[in-house]
Amino acid sequence: MHRSTHHLEAMRAEEREAVSSGFEIINEMIGATVEMPTDPVERAQLARSQFARMYAPAPEAVEREIAGVPCRLFLPDEPATAVYLHFHGGGMILGAPVMNDLGNRDVSKRFGMAVVSVDYRLAPEHPYPAGVDDCLAVARWVLEHGEDELGSARIIIGGESAGGYLAAAVSLCMRDELDAIDRVAGLNLVFGIFDWGRSPSQRGIRPHDGPDVLDPDGIEFFTEAYLPGRTESERRDPAVSPLYANLRGMPPALMSVGTCDHLADDTLMLAARWAAVGNEVELFVAPEMPHGFMAYPCALTDAWIARTHEWMGEILARA
Repeated sequence: MHRSTHHLEAMRAEEREAVSSGFEIINEMIGATVEMPTDPVERAQLARSQFARMYAPAPEAVEREIAGVPCRLFLPDEPATAVYLHFHGGGMILGAPVMNDLGNRDVSKRFGMAVVSVDYRLAPEHPYPAGVDDCLAVARWVLEHGEDELGSARIIIGGESAGGYLAAAVSLCMRDELDAIDRVAGLNLVFGIFDWGRSPSQRGIRPHDGPDVLDPDGIEFFTEAYLPGRTESERRDPAVSPLYANLRGMPPALMSVGTCDHLADDTLMLAARWAAVGNEVELFVAPEMPHGFMAYPCALTDAWIARTHEWMGEILARA
C-alpha cells in the first residue's frame, strides 16, 4: 500500500467550500429531503425515481443484453485495449448504468477501452444473490467472448459504492468459481461497501464528522432490503462481505474513499487486508470528503480523477 495523500492537505479549504455550498443541492437532487414511505418496495421505487433526475444519458451509449442481463456499452472505433466491466452504485436498491454515462464514455475514449456497465437486478424485489449473479453472468460472458466481440481479452473491473462491492465480490467469484482471476488486470474500487455486518463508520464512528449523504439508518435500510432477515454475523459471511474473504492472489487495486464517508472503514480495512496478503493496492483517501465525493467539483476531486486515470494507464501499460 503506497502513495501519500499529504499533497491533498493544501486543498482542504476549497474542498470544504465545495461540500458546504453543494451539499443541500445534492441532497435535494437525489431526493434525500423527501419523506419516504415505510413499505420497503415503495420506498425503493420512490428513491429510484428521485435519483433518476440526476441521470445525463450519453448518445454514444449502446444498449445490449448480455447473458440475459441488460447492459450499457461504450465501444471504441478500434479493437479495444481492454474491457472495463463496470457496476453502478445505489445501495443495491437503486441506480442504473446510465448514471455513469459521462465517466464511462470518457474512459472509453481516453483509453480505447470497451466499457460494459451492467443493469443488475435490484433489491428489495431481488435480494442477494440476484445482483451478484447478474454481474457474474456478464463477467463470464466477457471472459468467453470479450476478445472476439470487443477486441480484447484483458479486463479491468470497477464500480462505485454498491458497484465497488460488486466489483470485489465478482472478482472473488472469478478467482474461486471460474479460475480466471489472471484475466483481471486491475480493480477500481470506489467507496464500496465491503462489510455488510456494519463496520464502525457505518454505525456512525467515522474518521471525520462532516456532512454525508449516508447515515446509519439509511445504510440499515438498504442492508435489510438486500439481505433480509440475516443477522450481522450472517451478513459477514465471506460469500456476502468481501472484507472477510480470503484475499490472496487478487489483482492490483486502486481503492478510494473520503474521511466523512459512512463507508470509510470498509475501504480502509479492505486495503489493509489486501496489502497484508501481498496484493498490490493503492489507497486514495480524500480528507473531509463525503460519500459520492465526485459530485463536488474542486481541486481535490480533480486530483482523484487524475490519479484514477494515471492508475488505469499504468495498468494498461503492463503486458
